[in-house]
Amino acid sequence: MRVLINDGLEQAAITLLKEAGFTLDLTRVAQQQLVPYLNQHQIQGIIVRSATKITAQVIEQCPSIEWIARAGVGLDNIDVTAAQKHQIKVINTPGASAQAVAELAMAHLLSGVRFLHESNRNMPLVGDTEFNVLKSAYMGRELCGKTLGIVGFGAIGQSMAKIALGLGMNVIFCDPEVEEMTLSWTIGSKIPVSIHLQGISKDDLITQADFISLHIPNQTKPFLDRDTFARVKPGVGIINTARSSAIDHLELLEALNREGVSFAGLDVFDNEPNPMLGLLMHPKISLTPHIGGSTQEAQRRIGLELAEQIIHQFTPKTIDVS
Repeated sequence: MRVLINDGLEQAAITLLKEAGFTLDLTRVAQQQLVPYLNQHQIQGIIVRSATKITAQVIEQCPSIEWIARAGVGLDNIDVTAAQKHQIKVINTPGASAQAVAELAMAHLLSGVRFLHESNRNMPLVGDTEFNVLKSAYMGRELCGKTLGIVGFGAIGQSMAKIALGLGMNVIFCDPEVEEMTLSWTIGSKIPVSIHLQGISKDDLITQADFISLHIPNQTKPFLDRDTFARVKPGVGIINTARSSAIDHLELLEALNREGVSFAGLDVFDNEPNPMLGLLMHPKISLTPHIGGSTQEAQRRIGLELAEQIIHQFTPKTIDVS
């Protein structure tokens, strides 16, 4: 079976797939050349991350494709409906990067309450002449005892909750698919912890949360829009490491400017890789370039988990006729 790995994959996963008998093509094919390349080389399986778009047109014009694998969370760049119509299997690794994304979300939260993003911008500029001015300006807040509202309580939201609880925060969540959840984990290697949480409504969450962290899939209507920003707790902090469509970014800028929102932490943006300049330049926004799953550990987990799924589901079965 010939497989195109178009956005890269961890080497250990490549080795596993080769040992299982897959013929791997590691060529980086540009989006506009994808259809002719898949057809010319009769590609049967394709592995992508977020850069390559597997649209309905790609699926309809490439009859050799039997399966599509996404090395990461979500399937926003794959037309799953078109794939199902053509009986093409689609798989991904929804939980493999959960810890990495949650840790980045918490890093943005810590950055926001202690002005790390502003300090790192201003100290090189005026730290030698206005040291005491900056020191006075950056009066922060502690997270312990504050309420974190988590929107979306899948693997990433649950990982975020565990970190927040470990810092002494109160955790509330809303998720239309999850009414309640018992979180169980081990601190270090010796201390077992189990906490039961009950989901609440969106309206209750936005009025109670001191900070809101978004962990939801692509949205047709932003979770945080003009109406929602008008009803959040004054001075709330907003973290988004999920999908840019979760926030109306123009309304976010307006809320930041009128101080209805005290700060934001963003890892995802509209129109990537060319985000809105107003977001990039705003002093109250902590910024990262869509690196939620970009840790060595997460990439290894993603690669190995995906390789194991592919081997289990798509390795051609041999028939013993003896």
